[in-house]
Amino acid sequence: MCEEAKKIIPGKNLGSVISKAAKERIEKYITEAEQAGAKVLVDGRNATVPGSEGGFYVGPTIIDFVTPDMAIAKEEVFGPVLAIIRTKTLDEAIEIENQSTYGNAAAVFTQSGSIAKYVTEKASAGMIGINIGVPVPREPFSFGGWNDSRFGSGDITGKSSIEFWTQMKKTTIKWNPEAKTNWMS
Repeated sequence: MCEEAKKIIPGKNLGSVISKAAKERIEKYITEAEQAGAKVLVDGRNATVPGSEGGFYVGPTIIDFVTPDMAIAKEEVFGPVLAIIRTKTLDEAIEIENQSTYGNAAAVFTQSGSIAKYVTEKASAGMIGINIGVPVPREPFSFGGWNDSRFGSGDITGKSSIEFWTQMKKTTIKWNPEAKTNWMS
């Protein structure tokens, strides 16, 4: 992973983050994880792009030995950062994932159909990837998470989005005044 990450070059095949505040926030996550004992294997802090020195670039970052209590493991970083949490069992990994307040996506890389099914059933996420790192579906399938990663009352695309973008109207009519019954009849 580290060798692949080093092929991703800010300004070439990796764009900037949205603002100075976003860059500072992402780099703070990395620094705090390092100070808490995690090991930065690929460091994207202080990335500069020739000709765009004032840009807000963060290079690809891989951090190993992250623990579930670190902010970088509990919060959404929204940057090119991969935090590795080591576990002894699949159930331990799923327990960590399910403790997150977020639930946009989860992924597992396996050649075992039973493990894939197990993760699909147990992970608390709106999208599950099997051998796909970011399981973003294409139309007409829905895109959306669970828990604090949920957007509105449903997914933002796909069939369920129709309900979100549709304004329902209910009309109750009774045309028979001679029957002397109420609207519930």
